[in-house]
Amino acid sequence: MADSKPPVVFILGPTASGKTGLAIDLVEQGNAEIVSVDSAMVYRGMDIGTAKPDAATLARAPHALIDIRDPADAYSAADFVADAKREIARIHAAGRLPLLTGGTSLYFRALEHGLSDMPGRDASVRAELTAEAERHGWAALHERLSALDPVAAARIHANDAQRIQRMLEIHKLTGERPSDLHARQNEQPLPWSLTKLVVAPDTRERLHRNIETRFATMMAEGFLSEVEKLHARPDLDLAQPAMRAVGYRQLWQALDGVFDLDEAVQRAVIASRQLAKRQLTWLRSLDQATWLVSDDDNITRRARRMMVDTISGG
Repeated sequence: MADSKPPVVFILGPTASGKTGLAIDLVEQGNAEIVSVDSAMVYRGMDIGTAKPDAATLARAPHALIDIRDPADAYSAADFVADAKREIARIHAAGRLPLLTGGTSLYFRALEHGLSDMPGRDASVRAELTAEAERHGWAALHERLSALDPVAAARIHANDAQRIQRMLEIHKLTGERPSDLHARQNEQPLPWSLTKLVVAPDTRERLHRNIETRFATMMAEGFLSEVEKLHARPDLDLAQPAMRAVGYRQLWQALDGVFDLDEAVQRAVIASRQLAKRQLTWLRSLDQATWLVSDDDNITRRARRMMVDTISGG
């Protein structure tokens, strides 16, 4: 019996895996529309370093939820969930299939499983944690989080200042481990019939080559000039989440004189590899996901077949 819920397709994968290209192919061959699931593509002026589709591509396959924020403005998982639900409803109302694609696993998790009832931000606690980080470094605060909540710490890189601060803030305000609060979140049944397609190269070595090639292409296309324009803005610095995106942070540090450009590029490539590793770890934990090899010549046909199964409930 077919599922009466309207269908939604997640197209997931590590960075530089080709998931956006697949989504665009599917839009051009079927009655579908893309919703971006990317915490950096939401920002205007961050185009090259996010591998944002260019104007010609967007004319062929429009993407919802890109270029909707200034880099100085915050954008949270809660913001994404509200925006994505609105876009999914709009696409369904138009009789099309929503394809959600991107690399921000937090956004996918929040949309599928809901958001925990977490305390709001507290300026004094954040100032206290920031001051401590300035004295001892974020890695030291990550070690403290590991002692307080090993589960939460394992999901966060030691240099991810924003998330380390948030987890320690939650613990300070509630006296509870953030992972315990997440575990108690009230999950409501999804209102959609969900299909998850994971796009990834067949080997880690191929993925690493893709990452290196893509970053070299970004540099050739003017990524440094893009960061220079952002760096020149007096209202932006590395405290903003937008500027901590992989690639942007390292080139920003080069402009600050922390590293020379060659070292910054090398660090950005390494950070991209580390991001891909974390993404793959999460992707392997997903239930009911179909994996597709990104270099398979038949990947679009295979994905279309899965989409037909989703729509028909087969």
